[in-house]
Amino acid sequence: MPEVAELQPALEAVWTKPETLTETRMHYCPGCGHGVVHKLLMEVVDELGIRQDTIGVAPVGCSVFAYQYLDVDMQEAAHGRAAAVATGIKRVLPDKYVFSYQGDGDLAAIGTAETIHAANRGENILVLFINNGIYGMTGGQMAPTTLIGMKTSTTPEGRETATMGYPLKITELLAMLPGVYSVSRHAVYSPNTVRALKKAITKAFQYQKEKKGYCLIEVVSNCPSGWKMTPVESNKWLEKNMLPLYPLGDIKVEGTLVQPVQKKEGQHS
Repeated sequence: MPEVAELQPALEAVWTKPETLTETRMHYCPGCGHGVVHKLLMEVVDELGIRQDTIGVAPVGCSVFAYQYLDVDMQEAAHGRAAAVATGIKRVLPDKYVFSYQGDGDLAAIGTAETIHAANRGENILVLFINNGIYGMTGGQMAPTTLIGMKTSTTPEGRETATMGYPLKITELLAMLPGVYSVSRHAVYSPNTVRALKKAITKAFQYQKEKKGYCLIEVVSNCPSGWKMTPVESNKWLEKNMLPLYPLGDIKVEGTLVQPVQKKEGQHS
């Protein structure tokens, strides 16, 4: 009679914690996409074996928590200035892998100038841009990426264009600049989108090794607390309302603009 252990199939690991993630308990709200992006980013760093050569920059906002979780060299930046700090680090240490980790209020509002000029200069860095359409940490105010009709603490009746303008598609704007090499938009609300984002991060670090220039990865994420929804509700709302305006996929590949899939850009209902 064979032993019980011999009758059991070999177990295959389906999840392990990256060595470059600390043991710190997550402070993000339940269901928030930040934690997933952190894990993917550090998985790539581990798999590429570049832990000792990676330097991250994160400013103010929810992204400021990154220092507690990412066990690589990190540099804090003032609100909106991550692109300038990352530029300085990369120029002094050109052989290091340098990335910035920024939210929509930081990158597309107070940091617009630094963002655009770093991209236009073709700085050889990776920018991870988390877009949840709201200021998540400071009270749920309207962000540059807030949808038309979307309610926030500063747009209680919904964003309207007459006085507040249109949502800023900063990713498409940056893609038009000649110094930008690669731009793509991703999400983390499903297994398929998670896998696609990990591939994009891996590719962006490879481009940086090859000195191709500026790479931007936008992640359309949810904000359950700011949106006043459960995690499940927020993911469904993201897919229904955010993605028509911010469609996923490649926007610029190896220096060439890609015609995006045209989708109806309806108002939030």
